[in-house]
Amino acid sequence: MSSPADRYAQSRADRLHPQVAAFRDLYPFGLDPFQIEACKVLESGSGVLVAAPTGSGKTVVGEFAVHLAIAHGRKCFYTTPIKALSNQKFGDLVARYGADNVGLLTGDNTINGDAPVVVMTTEVLRNMLYAGSSTLNGLSYVVMDEVHYLADRFRGAVWEEVIIHLPESVSVISLSATVSNAEEFGDWLTEVRGNNVTIVEEKRPVPLYQHVLVGRRMFPLFEDGPEERVNHQLEKIAREDFQNARMSRGARPPGKRGRGAPPPRPKRYFINRVDVLAKLDAEGLLPAITFIFSRAGCEGAVAQCLESNLSLTSTEERQEIRAFTEAACVNIPQEDLQVLGYYEFLEALERGIAAHHAGMLPTFKEIVEALFSQGYVKAVFATETLALGINMPARSVVIEKLSKWNGETHADITPGEYTQLTGRAGRRGIDVEGHGVVLWQPGLDPKQVAGLASTRTYPLNSSFEPSYNMAVNLVHQVGRASARTLLEQSFAQFQADRSVVGLARQIKKAEEALEGYAKSAECHLGDYMEYASLRRALSDLEASGSKRRKAADRETIMQSLDRLRPGDVIAVPAGRWAGVAVVIDPGLRSDREGPRPLVLTSTRHARRLAIVDFPTPVEPMTRMRVPKSFNPRNPKSRNDLASALRIKTHGGEMPQAPRERIRVDHPGQNSSHNDEITALRA
Repeated sequence: MSSPADRYAQSRADRLHPQVAAFRDLYPFGLDPFQIEACKVLESGSGVLVAAPTGSGKTVVGEFAVHLAIAHGRKCFYTTPIKALSNQKFGDLVARYGADNVGLLTGDNTINGDAPVVVMTTEVLRNMLYAGSSTLNGLSYVVMDEVHYLADRFRGAVWEEVIIHLPESVSVISLSATVSNAEEFGDWLTEVRGNNVTIVEEKRPVPLYQHVLVGRRMFPLFEDGPEERVNHQLEKIAREDFQNARMSRGARPPGKRGRGAPPPRPKRYFINRVDVLAKLDAEGLLPAITFIFSRAGCEGAVAQCLESNLSLTSTEERQEIRAFTEAACVNIPQEDLQVLGYYEFLEALERGIAAHHAGMLPTFKEIVEALFSQGYVKAVFATETLALGINMPARSVVIEKLSKWNGETHADITPGEYTQLTGRAGRRGIDVEGHGVVLWQPGLDPKQVAGLASTRTYPLNSSFEPSYNMAVNLVHQVGRASARTLLEQSFAQFQADRSVVGLARQIKKAEEALEGYAKSAECHLGDYMEYASLRRALSDLEASGSKRRKAADRETIMQSLDRLRPGDVIAVPAGRWAGVAVVIDPGLRSDREGPRPLVLTSTRHARRLAIVDFPTPVEPMTRMRVPKSFNPRNPKSRNDLASALRIKTHGGEMPQAPRERIRVDHPGQNSSHNDEITALRA
């Protein structure tokens, strides 16, 4: 029981925020401190950003904005990233405030669009802003549920466009999963929207425990202890799995390298979906959501369960499921039900099993959501869209694979996506704990799973890229100058500007440090910095002159090579082929490295030389005839022409290696009296 002082403080707070007090009484449970704080901020007239874990009750703050709009006779838009979430939120608000006060605008449905409260997808609101819709008149509040979706590479820019283009009189209520840079995002909201308060809640209301299902055994991902260390049994299984995979590809274990020994069969560490559900049922972890990243995969999983004898419901539950489903589909003609696969859908529901994805008939999806929330459906196979705020929490969440198709390629899921998926586990007020289960797959690395599970937060980065359509709409609506100003207000530009500010700060610190060094370099002998500057200028001039001389020398050498003709006898001044040679083919100046003449040396070697073989310009010594039939690949042709070259230059003798004077020290004698002898090196 609260003390008199607590009751007085509560009474005073209720007088300051009467709408918060009235709203709080609508719920059978008490609101959390972060929810109360956010509602007070909103009633005070400010916008608010609420960053909290999945399942912590962020939507309560959005529902308070709806409450304020109705209480004050104003208008509120509640935006969501997907149609399924819009449909569900529409149903929740209609149940509380009545059908006359709530409307729905999605690509599929238009219901009571002029109501004071309208639920819609974010794209619908963006289009209304570009079109200057009259529906925007009187708008005071916009709730942006799952606002962290602005990081999505394909659709994220829509959220930024809406935030930037909304009138200043509109209070924006941004609801986000926990991100590591919530304060930065809040600063940007304040920059473009005016007064905005950021509230971060990091505590999850229902504890979440992580597991890995290996075959029919459930292993905790982390070992008990103060530090979250990966379960050593999982690491051992991973090593065994790796060795089994190697041996199944034909490798043999050490000591068993006989030719006839067949490779051992790998152990099976994974089981089918029916056995997974049976295991979860035995462990008391149902209801469960199994995330499969494809619509066909979800339908295939339900079909697999139907082929088995798996049933998760009682006789009474099956009767309730059939009655509810038949009532919900009463307006669908019988001939259409057959085409839509209604009877297979109903049979799966009666067994407590269902699929949930964007390709389903909206009525079917609503049936699954309702029956799952009421506890009749025990197992749902769903795509990741179910994790985007739809109110379908479960006791456990199963992730079959840690990779998915992202629209371009198969990529590993991110820590943010993993947190969003497993965040569905743990029903507030029902479960004391939630469970995330990853199924073992060949090549699974437990440390990778631990990295995903232990990353509680992830950065929110903008995916804003102005498109041609956006630019045209902006220029048409507000003109070129205003359009440019609006584009410069994006979160992407805000983050870029902040990084530039950081770099500028580092440059300034470096410049100040250099100024300090310059002052300390002055003395009575003169200014050292001035001397160093002159030395640097002199070095630059010398280097520049050297480069120009080298360039001029190179051009002179190339010109001399250009003048060579077949039959010219030259002296190759340097390189491995130094000596007398006759030009066979002068090469082409168009080569990237200049002319590369093909020559035959007096030692019968045919080689194509490069400019590096000519440190100085080359001039023909004489000329000789080169037969038209000469083939540099034919040894006899090379031998005949080399003999002619030697006759022309050396009287037919092979050229001798140059003499080299070698100093030889006699042992036992003083080095100053050592004899110098001349030796010939072959």
